[in-house]
Amino acid sequence: MKPETIAIHLSNQVNDLNHPVIQPITLSTTFLHGDESLIYSRMENPNRRTLESVMAALEKGSDAAAFASGNAAGMAIFQALPLGAHIIVPLDMYHGLQKQLREIVNDKLDISFVDMTDLDKLRSAIKPDTELIWLESPSNPLIQISDLRKIGVLAKERNIRLVCDNTFATPILQNPMEFGADLVMHSATKYIGGHSDVLGGILVTRKKDAFWEKIKTIQAIGGAVPSAFDCYLLCRSIKTLPYRIKGHCENAMAIATFLESHDEIEKVYYPGLASDPGHQVARSQMTGFGGMLSFLIRGDANRADRFVSSLKLFSNATSLGGVESLIERRARVEGPDSKSAENLIRMSVGLENVEDLIADLNSALT
Repeated sequence: MKPETIAIHLSNQVNDLNHPVIQPITLSTTFLHGDESLIYSRMENPNRRTLESVMAALEKGSDAAAFASGNAAGMAIFQALPLGAHIIVPLDMYHGLQKQLREIVNDKLDISFVDMTDLDKLRSAIKPDTELIWLESPSNPLIQISDLRKIGVLAKERNIRLVCDNTFATPILQNPMEFGADLVMHSATKYIGGHSDVLGGILVTRKKDAFWEKIKTIQAIGGAVPSAFDCYLLCRSIKTLPYRIKGHCENAMAIATFLESHDEIEKVYYPGLASDPGHQVARSQMTGFGGMLSFLIRGDANRADRFVSSLKLFSNATSLGGVESLIERRARVEGPDSKSAENLIRMSVGLENVEDLIADLNSALT
């Protein structure tokens, strides 16, 4: 089945005796003994089982594990690693996971931050005890593109586990396992949920090995799992994911093109632009360029803040992937330890009419 069909049919596994067209929400926290596949909802729940099934299919993996947030999903991988393991992660990566690494697991793991767009730097960072390479492509917030194919080959040659945060691309635009990734992560709060109203995280594995079983144990015993209602909402949203992503991509491309030609903009970070350093690699591994872009506005932080606050259709708010357009000055959100430029603005392009969005941007810029 193609992604559009998978999204609708595998997100809807109905076993109810009343034969509803849509899978109902199973709110029970416990189940009658006899069918040992369902015992206690922290261990497994019918709605969570469906969410994991559809995400595994969309990412072309063998199994999936749902968590209460993207951060919880990422933490499960770090917890599953042996004490003192060396891991390589991107210099440009989601600030929340970066804080996990710097402030929570930094005394348990040996961590190297590397520019993942430079294969030579990545190769030089590998040690004899390197256990894991973590990718994020496109990255947050600079929308950098890593060459999944080349990194996949390198990881296989060195027998290193490869993980890709696929949040920005979604399985509709990119399947990292096709290029050698062993695990794929999503903050389901973003495009998977798509409506800015539910938290969630997903891990998908290429094979059910001992490392995966450890992650599943962390999920069940650690207990950072989504509720049945959260899983229901995510499954409902997945049904429209392929078509939402098409709209996000079209709008983002139009806005990136507009911003690149505007005198008040210094630089636009969007792989759909021919001028972007990652354009050719993105074309080779993605079916679209996504709904996220960043740009540098001319001037300082105050100029950037004035611009953001003068917009009417873009909400000045954190997060991304919703139907509404969001915008923020990233350094302001990340705080004093931010590595982002003071005039860097990150935009999550929504599904409003793109002419209205461009008119709003033009008005605020001029």
